[in-house]
Amino acid sequence: MIQSMTGYGKSVIQLPTKKISIEIKSLNSKNLDLNTRMPSMYREKELGIRKLIASKLVRGKVDFSLYMEITGEETSTQINKTVVKQYIKQLKEVVDGNDTEMLKMAIRMPDALTTERDEIDENEWSEIATVIDSSLEKIQQYRLDEGEMLEADFIGRVQSISNLLDDVIAMDPDRIEGVRERLTKGIADIKEKVDENRFEQELVYYIEKFDITEEKVRLKNHLEYFQKALKSEDSNGKKLGFISQEMGREINTIGSKSNHAPMQKLVVQMKDELEKIKEQLLNVL
Repeated sequence: MIQSMTGYGKSVIQLPTKKISIEIKSLNSKNLDLNTRMPSMYREKELGIRKLIASKLVRGKVDFSLYMEITGEETSTQINKTVVKQYIKQLKEVVDGNDTEMLKMAIRMPDALTTERDEIDENEWSEIATVIDSSLEKIQQYRLDEGEMLEADFIGRVQSISNLLDDVIAMDPDRIEGVRERLTKGIADIKEKVDENRFEQELVYYIEKFDITEEKVRLKNHLEYFQKALKSEDSNGKKLGFISQEMGREINTIGSKSNHAPMQKLVVQMKDELEKIKEQLLNVL
């Protein structure tokens, strides 16, 4: 079953002193383009997170965000009391003011506050990792749901091209007969006496240049192969893209060989359906 590269997954967990929110978003891209945002205290886990996302999402422009909101009394920022007292003492030597005003000025001075780097609690991280897995499951399900809609659209458009091809096949004998009649009439109009055998040979050669039998067969095979690839277990947008290119080649050749206005109209309709397929394929994993 095919998957879309567009997806979104979010999960939240409340820990004793903080709330952790995980968000994962993805859009289409030729390769995996992964951006991560997280507090510095969790940076040592980034490589593992990247490997996990790469194994699950494979391809796409992916944004991973880990948000932390402190909800308890825990804080890693402390007042450097010794430094602040020294600042206040020095300020009093320069200006007059009450202690509150001096404190307001001192607390804004360099090194007045210190931030301790928290060590990761592995038990806590285990719970966060579970939330990351949950977000990945949600975005994968989102991609599958989008993929189902894309698959239904592809099937409808491939069937439309197949129906148009049937119309091309049905009108082909009349087209060839029309070519034969125009050539015969052209010779008659110039009132030239020709060798009938030679004329027939040249006529066959000329008509063969307009023959689209091989193109019709190959296009039908490509349409069947495309639908078969849609049903494969793995989502392979690149493979479907290659098949659609081959479909385009056969449709273009039919159009260039047709020399028949009604058939060319059918070819234009097939091209329109194929272009819409190609546009949607850009979003398939």
